[in-house]
Amino acid sequence: MPKPRKTLISVESTPYYHCVARCVRRAFLCGIDTMTGQSYEHRRAWLENRLLELPKIFALDIAAYAIMNNHYHVVLHINTARAKKWSDYEVVERWHQLFNGTLLSQKYLKEEEPLAKAEMQVLQKVINKWRLRLQDISWFMRILNEAIAREANAEDECSGRFWEGRFKSQALLDEAALIACMAYVDLNPVRSKMAATPEKSKHTSINKRCKTAKVCKNPNQLTQQEKSLHPFVGNPKMGQPLGIQMKLTDYLELVDCTGKILRNDKRGVISSSAEKILNRLKIGEEQWLDMASNFEERFSSFVGGESSLRIACDHLKYQRPPGLATCKLMFH
Repeated sequence: MPKPRKTLISVESTPYYHCVARCVRRAFLCGIDTMTGQSYEHRRAWLENRLLELPKIFALDIAAYAIMNNHYHVVLHINTARAKKWSDYEVVERWHQLFNGTLLSQKYLKEEEPLAKAEMQVLQKVINKWRLRLQDISWFMRILNEAIAREANAEDECSGRFWEGRFKSQALLDEAALIACMAYVDLNPVRSKMAATPEKSKHTSINKRCKTAKVCKNPNQLTQQEKSLHPFVGNPKMGQPLGIQMKLTDYLELVDCTGKILRNDKRGVISSSAEKILNRLKIGEEQWLDMASNFEERFSSFVGGESSLRIACDHLKYQRPPGLATCKLMFH
């Protein structure tokens, strides 16, 4: 029986989560229906545009994504610090970009006359609830999926369920788990033979990062990276800004090297520079290739080293850590 979402997400343990949403049987998100020959490729742009727009409203960042034929992957970062900085007015303004709000919130935004003390007390409770929802993965996925389902059903001239009931989520408990999952997501089109190389895979985060990196002088500089994606801030050091603790160029090289091995359907050789990155992440070459191909199947709801897993399960009051044996095998 699936566990409630609140027992799978703990910001105290990690702000990073891998989410997967799949279409119901015979529903097409993208791709070409082999039975009718009808193309649904334009829907990739629907989803990608909406996916990259929502973080402008939510306190969530996108670290990686890949839009496949009947499902999509996204690695999300919960930015609680950003949500705390919002004024009450900004919270209401953001919520109204998604929903109509309440009569009190509409009156509050108009600023024609100040709310009475009792009205403000009622609205304050609502604002506090909205602030939490604007940093909630379930609300993000709900709004994203509902918008795409409505468009797809309207185009197909039908009604009913478009997505499976629940999206899958995996907590990425440490840097090694995060990088392994991002590479798995970025290499999805290569593994599925939808693209020859990672940078040529359309409607993916790796494609956007590579395009931006090619036209800038210093791809590792924070200000020159792709603005719509969670940034790479360099190797771990004191006083580091918020972001993924690795050089962007190191990550791109690691993904490219891994993609060549996966694409050629042979073991191949991990380059010496990429091997150094894996050593720092404490991931063996065999384990890395396995995760880059089978990340979603190998792990349950939590991914990371043994200590990270035990800490997360302690926060969530789990009696025993799920998937402990696999995490021990994959992360040394």
